[in-house]
Amino acid sequence: MKDILEAPFVVEMIRTTTNMYNHGWDERNGGNISLLLEEADVKDYLDTDAVIRAIPTGFSAPELDGKYFLVTGTGKYFKNVQYAPDVNLGLVRIANGGETAELLWGFTDGGKFTSEFPAHMMSHVARLKVDPDNRVVMHCHPANLLAMTYVHTLDEREFTRTLWQMCTECIVVFPDGVNVLPWMLCGTNEIGEATAEKMSTARLVVWSLHGIYGAGKDLDETFGLIETAEKAAEIYMKIAHLPRVNTITDEQMHQLEARFGVKGREGYLA
Repeated sequence: MKDILEAPFVVEMIRTTTNMYNHGWDERNGGNISLLLEEADVKDYLDTDAVIRAIPTGFSAPELDGKYFLVTGTGKYFKNVQYAPDVNLGLVRIANGGETAELLWGFTDGGKFTSEFPAHMMSHVARLKVDPDNRVVMHCHPANLLAMTYVHTLDEREFTRTLWQMCTECIVVFPDGVNVLPWMLCGTNEIGEATAEKMSTARLVVWSLHGIYGAGKDLDETFGLIETAEKAAEIYMKIAHLPRVNTITDEQMHQLEARFGVKGREGYLA
């Protein structure tokens, strides 16, 4: 078997968690990532018949039965992933209709997957129905997006339009907009179900007064998606108290649609 620490998916997960921590998005044990893998991705690095232990998931997701996920651990610090990936990450296979996660590697200190695992798995199910190439669900606490939920209306159309108006690239990067949930108790199936429902129409879901969920085809794309929204929120928080003299107009955003071959969410532009 090849060394799993040299597997591209582990190397990229380490880079991503480290980068997210360095961006200030994942303080202490805040934030979590799950990466969907194919058996072909892992078979050169692991004996897929050697189950270390079975961990109850607390939910049902038959659509994911037999799927493999590399996931961050509960209570783990993103800053430590680069130093002890086998402690802070785990590779699991979903079994028993989604009710069990079979640990194949990692969590060597006896730990388990993030407490947001139900929300991740439900979001994976929702995104795979929209985009069969979706592979990543990423949750973090970007300061400006979080701050924005304290001072901006949580209406999804208005929240999205404000972000689109902050940076020329925003409507190009996330034309499907941003969905928003009111504050809900984290780590529950209820917030997982609500997030999954929102994920059916957008790749970004803001958890008010908490953070954001993003989904994408790979770690790089998903990181960039959140990074772009967070940059827009940062600009908004810098200018929200000032009179708006200039802005990106709807007509200009229509020009961006035509130039880059994207279509803003229906009904969000004049």
